[in-house]
Amino acid sequence: MHIVKQTERAVVAAVYPHGSDIEAELVELRELVATAGAEIAAEVTQERSQPHPVTYLGKGKLDELFGIVKEEAADVVIVDEDLSPTQMRNIGEVVKVRVVDRTQLILDIFAQRAHTKEGNLQVELAQLQYLLPRITSVYTRFERQAGGIGIGMRGPGETKLAQDRSRIRRNIRQLQDELEEVRKRRAVQRGARERMQFPTAALVGYTSAGKSTLMNALSGSDVYVDPKLFATLDPTTRRIELPNGRPLLLTDTVGFIRKLPTHLVAAFRATLEETIEADLLLHVVDVSHPRMQEQMDAVFTVLEDLGAAGKTMIIVLNKSDLVKDTYRLRDIVAHQRDSIYVSARTGDGLPQLKQKIQQVLEREKRRELVPADNVS
Repeated sequence: MHIVKQTERAVVAAVYPHGSDIEAELVELRELVATAGAEIAAEVTQERSQPHPVTYLGKGKLDELFGIVKEEAADVVIVDEDLSPTQMRNIGEVVKVRVVDRTQLILDIFAQRAHTKEGNLQVELAQLQYLLPRITSVYTRFERQAGGIGIGMRGPGETKLAQDRSRIRRNIRQLQDELEEVRKRRAVQRGARERMQFPTAALVGYTSAGKSTLMNALSGSDVYVDPKLFATLDPTTRRIELPNGRPLLLTDTVGFIRKLPTHLVAAFRATLEETIEADLLLHVVDVSHPRMQEQMDAVFTVLEDLGAAGKTMIIVLNKSDLVKDTYRLRDIVAHQRDSIYVSARTGDGLPQLKQKIQQVLEREKRRELVPADNVS
């Protein structure tokens, strides 16, 4: 069952630091909500140095949120942050409708987008890892209060919570075992590709940067493309031919996002190992996006979490057809090592990209052949 149901009316709530570009911050949240299938009825924002530790919003804003939820007959409140169990409970008690935080929203989108057994396993694992500390938190709270009158969770209630926690942990272990088998199978497949001595590259980048469109343009394949976020969850590998006639195996991977839940990075490690093991990363960037640098930084953060930050990389500045200032494009390339601007949609720059891939792979191969004691 999905957390966010199709065509639900949602009120979104967000706390941002003083001086934030609130409109820019809301753009991504709106896209996430639309991708999940809900309709935004209203938006409530507050500028604070940090969210209220107990209620997320300040008391006045929380009361305002309740009034708007009631007026708009909203079904759900969606918050642009991870909430603690206490915050979620307290907001819910005021607004009287379901409360969904950012991690739940992203997990829900992933659940809708997972089409393979492996994708479903990874999403389920992430959902259970998100749920477990919240179950544990509730259980621990009632343990502290044991013996109190009117708690309503003594005896059978406590036993039920313990059973739920135990069952979730058991399911997590089972899913981790199944995903370990996936990792082993992928390692065997990678070994077979290495024996064929085909170089490998992985497309990485912020969600909706155009990775799948680029994959299709380079390989002539028909990987699913969707303007909504997270169109690709399951990795797809295609063979492309470089200018020297040599083949390259190119893998499309799940898009990254700011504040990507750690549960997802952990759960999708089996898939994301394609990134770690590739000879070359193609970091696809939407060069037309006003927050391009923030999106690049978010991708680098996830790559660091994966242990892939130091890998050989080409920065592919995609959607160049949407940038009128070509001087800016040339300036970025001049100051960014191993970068190139292209348009996957129009095909501009793709032959040069293949040439760049070939040059970088040949350069890295020469570097590997140089004895260590000859390196200055």
